[in-house]
Amino acid sequence: MNAFLANRRVYMRLLRGCTFVPCTHRLHLVCAAPDCNSVTDANRWCCPTSPAEKDASPRAADKMRLTSLALTILSAALAVNAESKTAPIYVQPITAPPSQHPPPSLLVEVQFNTLAPSTTEITNYEPPTLPDPTPKLLRIGIYDPSTSSWTSSTTVTSAENFSKGYAPHFVLTVDGKGEILGASVRGVKIDAGHTRDFGPQALVVVTSAGKQPDLNKPVVLSPEGRKVQPEAEKSFLQKYWWAIAIGAVLVMGGGGGDGK
Repeated sequence: MNAFLANRRVYMRLLRGCTFVPCTHRLHLVCAAPDCNSVTDANRWCCPTSPAEKDASPRAADKMRLTSLALTILSAALAVNAESKTAPIYVQPITAPPSQHPPPSLLVEVQFNTLAPSTTEITNYEPPTLPDPTPKLLRIGIYDPSTSSWTSSTTVTSAENFSKGYAPHFVLTVDGKGEILGASVRGVKIDAGHTRDFGPQALVVVTSAGKQPDLNKPVVLSPEGRKVQPEAEKSFLQKYWWAIAIGAVLVMGGGGGDGK
């Protein structure tokens, strides 16, 4: 209904002889006549015609800029918080025979964000409880107790990574969407000279797509039917050695002068 009334006003002004052109901000149409202030919509703050409107337009524009900036900051903060995920990493001792493997147990919980991998932190860590005799190998990965299945690729590590004097460092591999691909761990020997970073640490590696092959690219063949190899670019000396040689001969030949 508003659009109909606006178009009706335009038609009535055209009948009165008004010629409409875009305003300076190209947001609506105004009459080209110098003594006519007709507008076709309610956005009069765009191109104000009265002193009151001219004073109000900068304030309205500043308010819109501040509102837009606040909304941008708020949406960015919400996006970062929404992307935060927690990865539960489980550990399972590997014994023989395989049918006697103990069930996986929660080892560590890692909170990460693919948009800010540097903010990765460990929220919960429980040293593994190993059976007696202590197995030599452990399986590490993401495990779902509800389905009794591994939901990511698993890695096999030595049980010595959790022995005394070593700090476990976990590496979590995720894709660009935040889906967990796998987890691994290695023990880092604790240096007695340092008093920091004695506890477990975590690192998130975000994978990216590799280089794709050039498809549908024509292959240039020689008359013999072989692939033409691109010529290697020549150096400056290889290109202009003849000019340098001629210049050297001229310099050496012109140095005799009138000497006898």
